[in-house]
Amino acid sequence: MPTSTQTLSEQTVQDAFHSYLRSSLTHAKMERLLDADVLSSAEGDLMITGPALSLYFAALRCTTNPPSVPLPRNPKSSAGDRPMELSYENCPPTFISFLRVWSMNVPAIQSLAPEHQHDLARLICGLPAIQNPVHRNISRIAAELRAVALEISQRRSFQDRFASALQTALDAGNSSHKRASFVPPPVYEPTSPSISYKPDRGSLSLQSHHLEPPSPSSTTPSPTILAPGLSPSIEFIRETLYAALGDVLEEHPSLRGLLSSDPCRAYFASVSLAILFVSTEAIDQTTKSIIGVLGTPLTLDECPRELQPLMAELMSIGEVAGNIVEEDNSSLMDALQRGEEVTGENETRLERVKKILIVGVGYESRNDIGNGTRTRKTSVQGRAVGFANRIGELALRMMSLPAFRQRQDSVFKVLAGIGG
Repeated sequence: MPTSTQTLSEQTVQDAFHSYLRSSLTHAKMERLLDADVLSSAEGDLMITGPALSLYFAALRCTTNPPSVPLPRNPKSSAGDRPMELSYENCPPTFISFLRVWSMNVPAIQSLAPEHQHDLARLICGLPAIQNPVHRNISRIAAELRAVALEISQRRSFQDRFASALQTALDAGNSSHKRASFVPPPVYEPTSPSISYKPDRGSLSLQSHHLEPPSPSSTTPSPTILAPGLSPSIEFIRETLYAALGDVLEEHPSLRGLLSSDPCRAYFASVSLAILFVSTEAIDQTTKSIIGVLGTPLTLDECPRELQPLMAELMSIGEVAGNIVEEDNSSLMDALQRGEEVTGENETRLERVKKILIVGVGYESRNDIGNGTRTRKTSVQGRAVGFANRIGELALRMMSLPAFRQRQDSVFKVLAGIGG
């Protein structure tokens, strides 16, 4: 099957991916990996599961070495036109890192026995594996496919078409009359609001008085912790995270440029890094409480039952991060005792996690398109990807909550003002 050496347009790749997305969600529904209720509500991490399934099925269909993605035939093409494939030679630069991580997993996916391939699909969908013991590679593969999917889910071109893909799957087989309820997040048009930002403290005040007034149907953003009509607990967590954004921007100045070039991605990365910051700096693991922006603790038991899983995951992330720091420090000391030279290239695992959150799982290879082969590095092989996924998935879950959506627009404008 031929590949073109002419770079494909981003639109061509997006169209092909959404064709895969529709068929993958439909197949998953038929195989009872996803049910109609999940598809219609679009709750949980379906925005990650859907793209990850597409990458999985594309890997099964791959017949080339090095791996390339067979593109669906264009309905407008003539019968004599030969099918195309997405390869390193014709991939748009925007998608190279996605293609690289996917292609490195294709041989491993294809070498799995059918029962283990099915287990991989189940893990991608958040279901337990059937085989016992679980194949040693499928957890790693699932984590890497979901890491790429997490990045894809932040692209506006994906968000705008996700609901139609869900509806296609729901309509398949005429077994459901449900409608997809997914609504894309707001489109941000950065302005320059009046803000209060104190670099010496890393604190960010959201009390901007030059923000555009809300529409009559929306809730007016309040500068206080306890806004009317919202759960005090979720607003407490929300404002604590948003208050950490100033520290995040100070620590990661590259986010400022990202705010201009890719606002949605920048906002997602900022919230993810704020989760990591709060989980390590504002969690009391002894009392199982989060210390809010006013210095007031909120315990896990004080949270409403529906919010406890989110807060428990926030605390768990902090605990894991603390363990990673201890392991990183121990590895550093061992290296020094062995007389090894420690340079800036010796990133700690937590530093790799932060880079993944900002620039994606394929960040190491962005300057190395090559011919499809490279030595797999620790951040892709090890636990950094899985931990970054946990943080990103929690960010996605929190950002989908109505209380966060109410505040996103004003907070994003403040961030954009700082970035400018």
